[in-house]
Amino acid sequence: MSAPTLVPSKTQGPPKTKSQALRSFDPADFPALTGREEEWRFTPLKRLRGLDSATAASGASVKYEYPTLPSGVSVSTVDRTDPRIGSVLTPFDRISALAYAHAADALAVRVARAAVLPEPATIRLVGGGADGHAFAQTFVEVGEQAQATLVLEHTGSVTLADNVEVVVGRGSHLTLVTVAGWARDAVQAQHLKFRLGRDAKVKHVQVSLGGDLVRQYVSVDYADRGGECEAYGLYFADAGQHLEHRLLVDHAVPDCRSYVAYRGALQGRGAHTVWVGDVLIRTEATGTDTYEINRNLLLTDGARADSIPNLEIETGEVIGAGHASATGRFDDEQLFYLMSRGIPSEVARKLVVRGFFTELLGKIPVEELRDRLAAAIDARLREAGT
Repeated sequence: MSAPTLVPSKTQGPPKTKSQALRSFDPADFPALTGREEEWRFTPLKRLRGLDSATAASGASVKYEYPTLPSGVSVSTVDRTDPRIGSVLTPFDRISALAYAHAADALAVRVARAAVLPEPATIRLVGGGADGHAFAQTFVEVGEQAQATLVLEHTGSVTLADNVEVVVGRGSHLTLVTVAGWARDAVQAQHLKFRLGRDAKVKHVQVSLGGDLVRQYVSVDYADRGGECEAYGLYFADAGQHLEHRLLVDHAVPDCRSYVAYRGALQGRGAHTVWVGDVLIRTEATGTDTYEINRNLLLTDGARADSIPNLEIETGEVIGAGHASATGRFDDEQLFYLMSRGIPSEVARKLVVRGFFTELLGKIPVEELRDRLAAAIDARLREAGT
């Protein structure tokens, strides 16, 4: 299988900035992972089941389901040599490069130019077993002046490395909802990258509930002025789960905007979440307006949340740039207040957690999915007796 004919970009020695990080389609250009690397120090490599060193797809499989699609959306399977594949994302970690090298083909999703979708389009990736390694590639293209809501949902058991590339054309508006609703034994390492055209707007809602280990990297760049990206995340880690979210918003052109807000809840011994949000404002990106915030709610003892917001600013001519992070235990005062008004303890706890997530659930424009996710959160609280 031939790789995309793009020239790898390399750096000598450790990168001083995010913009200098090694980028290459060749897995051999990335050294074997040890866990001491800054990008991997939070990830329990042994739980990747060899995904970081796989030499080919083996045993595991995935399939796509999209029984009904609204007018204006087309889906097809394309060969890995299709010139669109790799045109947006050049891997800057080893597993992303392995996904490019070993995915047999790619799923191409296109929203027609100027199309206004009458309803959301849902595509499901279903895992066929956690034994062995699976690799996948998805390319999403939203034509100029289009308006669309897409849902990419992941279910089943799998050990998967996958890349998702999203191109949003000039003046288009895209709402993309991605749901990691895996079975409890699943492992996923994903890189999703957006490229925004002039005056394009993206709202991305990332939901992570399932899996044993899920590591998701989202990166954003702007091809022209006026791009806006809102990135929201909702995650809930149960006992023993590792959910890791990393973001890189690369402001390299003037007059663009980004807003990042992720919230996570954790319960049970060994529940571990990681959120690392990087925003890079390059010298030429004057007029940038950006903000990122992460909040974590620890429901029980034995859970751990790591939260690291980073801003790298190379110009002083910005409208705004800020970040915030907060991690705290369940507020017993809130619980006492509700119980003093006759609300049972278990119902009071559910109300507090639901209130914590309500804003982000409200960002999902699909009522059926929103209700299903709220029910899944409630069920998790009941199972833990929280």
